[in-house]
Amino acid sequence: MEISKPDIKINFHEELFRKYIRVLKLARTPTREEFTKIAVVAAAGVLLVGLIGFVIYELFLILPH
Repeated sequence: MEISKPDIKINFHEELFRKYIRVLKLARTPTREEFTKIAVVAAAGVLLVGLIGFVIYELFLILPH
């Protein structure tokens, strides 16, 4: 007995949809404290990456070609 491809595709999408629904049911809105911590960590990461980029840029300006 051969399983047709459309059935497999429908089952795959259906299972994926169920997983998304399960995650959404468990999700909740963060508290103000959680949001603040996440925002501070994200901002620190952006600043760190920007600082590293700026240092590399300055090194390329200083170093001879």
